[in-house]
Amino acid sequence: MERKTGRLTSGDFAALCGATKETLRHYKDLGLLLPAHRGENGYFYYDAEQFYDYYAIAIFRQTGTPLEEIRRCLRGQDAAGTLERLREQRVRLEAERRKLEQMEFVLSGMIGGLELGAEPDLVPRTARFEAEHLLALPAEELEGLMDPGAEEDAMLMTVLERCRTLCREYGLRTDYRLGAIHRPGEPAGPGTVSHLTMRLAERTDCPYYWEKPAGTYLLLCCRGRWDLTQGYAALARHIAEKKLKTWGRVYACDLAGFILNGVESNAATVLSVRLAEKP
Repeated sequence: MERKTGRLTSGDFAALCGATKETLRHYKDLGLLLPAHRGENGYFYYDAEQFYDYYAIAIFRQTGTPLEEIRRCLRGQDAAGTLERLREQRVRLEAERRKLEQMEFVLSGMIGGLELGAEPDLVPRTARFEAEHLLALPAEELEGLMDPGAEEDAMLMTVLERCRTLCREYGLRTDYRLGAIHRPGEPAGPGTVSHLTMRLAERTDCPYYWEKPAGTYLLLCCRGRWDLTQGYAALARHIAEKKLKTWGRVYACDLAGFILNGVESNAATVLSVRLAEKP
């Protein structure tokens, strides 16, 4: 790195900061970070200590601090005022972190769902799954919130409104991907749903929390159809033919979600039931 009597050229200082000369020029024009020296040759030079000024500006800008506030903070060098601003920025960063975590949760779920939804239609297979966290809304409770004979859109609106209320009340993060849990001891089908579900990011003390346990599952993808009758029949037939022993509930989960499910040919749902562990 070339130095001029202990000073750094704009190019050298930009390299030290991991920035560009254009960024330094922009900060200079805004009055945020002025070169410490001007040489006899007319060129501007920075001191190495100004790295910390640049670093502070970069941190404040990334947290959305207005330029005038940054300018006052750097010029005033007021410890109490700076502490207050830093605390404000931490609150903003925490809010941004929660947003990014939610986005990552939604996107990772959609990627995993679409990858799983690429499986052949109505072909059973087994797979190992980790525990999954669900918000499980009892079907009877939801029916009590709706008018008798309500249409499907009204039912969906009721589910979404109830889910949003619980998410606000308990601080839950969901991707709003619909699923269903079927009553035990009955052949799974559209008429045997005990709960409607939505995936959660983590375990919670919400009374509607449900853990789909880890284990080896028999699963089957229904592709290109909203009516899952064939899927339930194919799953039951495979269990009977192979004399498989299952444990717990049958789960259904939408895989295409809000991105693709508006067109029936894109629809993808997975049906799954946990297989009993061999002794």
